[in-house]
Amino acid sequence: MCLDRKDLGLLALRVGTGGVLFAHGAQKLFGWFGGGGLDGTEKAMEAMGFRPGRQSAMAAGAGEAGGGLLLALGVATPAAGAAAAGAMAGATAVHRPGGFFAQSGGFEYPAFLGFVAAALGVAGPGRYSLDHVTGHRLNSAAMVMTAFAASTVATAMVVGRREAVVAARAEAAAHGEHED
Repeated sequence: MCLDRKDLGLLALRVGTGGVLFAHGAQKLFGWFGGGGLDGTEKAMEAMGFRPGRQSAMAAGAGEAGGGLLLALGVATPAAGAAAAGAMAGATAVHRPGGFFAQSGGFEYPAFLGFVAAALGVAGPGRYSLDHVTGHRLNSAAMVMTAFAASTVATAMVVGRREAVVAARAEAAAHGEHED
């Protein structure tokens, strides 16, 4: 049997990216790898303007950990890529004021993870995946369209709501008011 380089490349990219995303989300959900767990992440999400904090922490953690695990396994690849890309879009919004480069607190790293997750979701998992084993039941063109449309709408709503909270805070601070 001849190994297909493209499929091996997709496997390596899925496992590497999925592993990083899983670890990132596991910090939020379970406190693994030095993370804050749900309680710490809830507080951090509230401080970053995500409301409600607990649900935002669970959604971000699930998008990262769940999307990452599914990407690594190559199952429901479009939904996994869309979920992870949506979660990373939220992180990108948080880091946007720092500019592009990560060394100055910018959005370089979450944007890169989001782009790779999205690309994998669109490209598909390749031959060495659970999607391939199951006849691509969860890896169809319709799934790509549905998953990315849903992720785009949800991300726009969450990031838009966060931007409104951040703007209200800035306005209150400019007038010497305190947030409720």
